Amino acid sequence: MTEPFDAVDVIRTKRDGGAVPEPALRWMIDAYAREYVADAQMSAFAMAVLLNGMTRDEIRVMTDAMIASGERMSFAGLGKPTADKHSTGGVGDKITLPLAPLVACFGVAVPQLSGRGLGHTGGTLDKLESIPGWRAALSNDEMFAQLRGDVGAVICAAGSGLAPADKRLYALRDVTGTVEAIPLIASSIMSKKIAEGTESLVLDVKFGSGAFMKDEARARELAETMVALGTDSGVATTALLTDMSTPLGLTVGNANEVRESVEVLAGGGPADVVELTVALAREMLRMAGVDGDPAEALADGRAMDTWRRMIRAQDGDPDAPLPRPRETHTVTADRDGVLRSLDAYDVGLAAWRLGAGRARAQDPVVHAAGIDLHAKPGDRVRAGEPLFTLAADDAGRFDRALEALAGAYEIGDTAHEAAPIVRDRIAAG
Repeated sequence: MTEPFDAVDVIRTKRDGGAVPEPALRWMIDAYAREYVADAQMSAFAMAVLLNGMTRDEIRVMTDAMIASGERMSFAGLGKPTADKHSTGGVGDKITLPLAPLVACFGVAVPQLSGRGLGHTGGTLDKLESIPGWRAALSNDEMFAQLRGDVGAVICAAGSGLAPADKRLYALRDVTGTVEAIPLIASSIMSKKIAEGTESLVLDVKFGSGAFMKDEARARELAETMVALGTDSGVATTALLTDMSTPLGLTVGNANEVRESVEVLAGGGPADVVELTVALAREMLRMAGVDGDPAEALADGRAMDTWRRMIRAQDGDPDAPLPRPRETHTVTADRDGVLRSLDAYDVGLAAWRLGAGRARAQDPVVHAAGIDLHAKPGDRVRAGEPLFTLAADDAGRFDRALEALAGAYEIGDTAHEAAPIVRDRIAAG
């Protein structure tokens, strides 16, 4: 078959700062999915996008082309509104776990297709697999039955049929230094979310040391781009811009984050985790057109009931003991004072070195590995009191984790002024 375009011409157009015409851009994505366009050519194109950007129309076309490379789901037959949430990733970000059942107990279907951790940011599926028996892989029939019935929420792995072109490009970006390109991030996230078929979507776009977007202005640009993509595709989309300078909650890992999520569902848990969970739940309910007070549903046990049904529906045992580490090591404060700062990236890196994360997609994680925090910025500490407890199955991992933590925190005489977690709400213009 004679191809209508040439990859080299598309690369040159973007290399020279031009806008790629729609037919050529659609062909480029399709031809890459068909493996006609080589990885080397798509690498060159991705670098040109990183350096020169894309117009809003180009990003829309690329996103649509990625969607068209696979299947598109629809939840129209559920008989209830659907709402989903996507986080751009952070340290201690276990929000999906309490959020999905919390929103579902108001009669909103929550199809939460989630991923695994890579590097310093944790993965929702890795956390849930700490629960004995729980499984991430569901058929479409199983997922629809769970959403339609008395559970109403599902957290599972995305099927291979959703945006397969993005799966190839995502892996390529990871090894070519082009992960940070906003057009590529936006089209990657939104192609999967739009193909998923949810009616409304709330984005948790993070910035700070523990996020992929370190700068607030860049995170805002990403949020605005993704909101526009969702809106243009008929998905009601908003974004919350949130701070990821400090780890969320008091746990970073897998099993320990599940434990903390259950505490939130039981009406307790760290204030910052509760605050962000409730803020995102309110936004999801608003987008779904449903009235309700998420804080009440946490307090009265409704969200916990839904959580237990959700875990059982995926063969997990919500009452089973979670994995415990073979080895622990405690770091103590070396002076009296106030914990002034705690760097999210350094803590995430330390947890990764303990075995809580993976360097490659195929690597296993140690579910019991991670870090429990005994203080957050603004808390007063005393010399000799514990600051962190490190957990691992191999004590040989502690030294490198401690290296990561060496400059992660500061104890001073006075606290920095606390900044809000949610900085802004971004809606369609």
